[in-house]
Amino acid sequence: MCGIAGWVSFDSDLTRRGDTLDAMTETMACRGPDGSGTYLRTHAGLGHRRLAVIDLAGGTQPMSVTTPAGDIAIVYSGETYNFQELRNGLAARGHTFRTDSDTEVVLHAYLEWGESLVDHLEGMYAFAVWDEREQKLVLVRDRMGIKPLYYHPTPDGVLFGSEPKAILAHPAVRPAVDMDGLRELFAQTKTPGWALYKGMHDMLPGTLVSVDRKGLRQRTYWSLRAVEHTDGRDETIARTRDMLTGIVGRQLISDVPQCALLSGGLDSSAITGLAAEQLALRGDRLRTFSVDFAGQEENFVPDEMRETPDSPFVRDVAAHVRSAHHDVVLNPAEISDPAVRRATVGARDIPNGFGDLDSSLYLLFKAIREQSTVALSGESADEVFGGYPWFHIEAARHADTFPWMMFIPPMSLAARTDHIEPGLRKQLDVGTYTADQYATALAEVEHLDGESAQDRQMRSMCHLHLTRFVRTLLDRKDRLSMAVGLEVRVPFCDHRLVEYVYNTPWALKTFDGREKSLLRQAAAHVLPQSVVERVKSPYPSPQNPGYAAHLQQQVKELVAEPDAPVFALVDRAWAQQVVAQDPAAMPVAVRAGLERVLDLHTWMELRAPELQLD
Repeated sequence: MCGIAGWVSFDSDLTRRGDTLDAMTETMACRGPDGSGTYLRTHAGLGHRRLAVIDLAGGTQPMSVTTPAGDIAIVYSGETYNFQELRNGLAARGHTFRTDSDTEVVLHAYLEWGESLVDHLEGMYAFAVWDEREQKLVLVRDRMGIKPLYYHPTPDGVLFGSEPKAILAHPAVRPAVDMDGLRELFAQTKTPGWALYKGMHDMLPGTLVSVDRKGLRQRTYWSLRAVEHTDGRDETIARTRDMLTGIVGRQLISDVPQCALLSGGLDSSAITGLAAEQLALRGDRLRTFSVDFAGQEENFVPDEMRETPDSPFVRDVAAHVRSAHHDVVLNPAEISDPAVRRATVGARDIPNGFGDLDSSLYLLFKAIREQSTVALSGESADEVFGGYPWFHIEAARHADTFPWMMFIPPMSLAARTDHIEPGLRKQLDVGTYTADQYATALAEVEHLDGESAQDRQMRSMCHLHLTRFVRTLLDRKDRLSMAVGLEVRVPFCDHRLVEYVYNTPWALKTFDGREKSLLRQAAAHVLPQSVVERVKSPYPSPQNPGYAAHLQQQVKELVAEPDAPVFALVDRAWAQQVVAQDPAAMPVAVRAGLERVLDLHTWMELRAPELQLD
């Protein structure tokens, strides 16, 4: 997996600035606990922190090859799942290899095809190539944006890193946040390219950025396209099953211990079942992990988001596939611990305000890392197969905003804005910003001539989720897992599967009147019947009012500080009113507001941002 960083400056001699490159690289030690290295030339510096997963001895980076016209060097994060086929093809073309790593294969792919190497790669990756022959830097991000990459143009080059913190470590970069940055922070529409900090960019998925003395250029090499689907129901189910089987098989390649995340829902259970089936053929047993909360099953109360607790279904799957299963059980004090919040906000560099979802996921990953280095996840199946409840609600289909904002209480406009200082809230006008972003997102959808009204509508819904919503979840997954040195792989984000299912008509995705009919049938052969029949249930959240009480106490202490910087952004009167409420009766959206306030406070302590509020 790993973390990368770098600096290109055509007006400087960077061989004298190794200390700065080291500082940038060191910010991502958690992403790469197994080693570090730098590459310095007059106008370019590359840094790398390594999490060893494939070719533990030989995959050290930065990696370079020497040509008569100059070196070509690479720093790489992620996995190229078809690297063995590429290696064989490149060897047939005369390339020789010194290691068994996928990084070296990607480096030789650049030697062979230049920037067109992007057309040959399958996987999750973000990497940088410095081509001394042309005095050019090439940055590449995978098609779905599974692996992160940020860049910050400078007057004579560029800075880049896997995370904002690497760029912020450069002395020329200030953590400045202006009004546009704040609008997106509170709107949470995942505007493409937004990175919160002024001058910084979140590199778009499926893009390639090149930087030379002429400047910076960006091109898109992959995007969701509308293509006619010609397979019938049985063919579609069979092809989906075959694709998933092959994808999971490829993603089980590793030289370190691996496992699967299991929630007891259809998505994670399907990946678990397919992985267990393939490992059994090798004589191996799959390890599985799930997160739960103390007393959750015994005291569970159905609500608008969850009809059933996860635990019974987790047990059914673990027994069905005979996995070595581990439950990670958390209590309110653990998930509200300020130290855990500092870890999650520090990992993300941005105060997203996902509260217990971030804390519990971070603690789950931390526990998994004690036994495994690689984990398979069912993330993104709902976006690919249309599994969220609002896909099946007529009001959501016709809503004039992002549909999830109508049905996830913490994503409602009130939850996103009620806690903002009133004057600032008026200036930001998050509602109008959200509406503008929704219109922009819809305008990007490509449709087929002759599509039915329903298929046009549902294609738009799917496109919104695959280009906006899923990117928030993938970013969260990457940042929190890599904060503890765990590589999480997401088979449902294989671009070939995404393309195929995206173009499957809605009637085939829901042919039996249920959500994710296509996935349900494609994976039924590896699932217990209880999970085949289970209704969609989201990632678990604690129902214990003790959690809200812990949040209230922390915000109460914050309110008592007369000069707390966070109140430049937060409405102190709102906070005073909310900390007096009964935690047992607190609405989820209000609890989310408390989480956002604490995240903002923690972020301001960690990053000391320069707020530009005019």
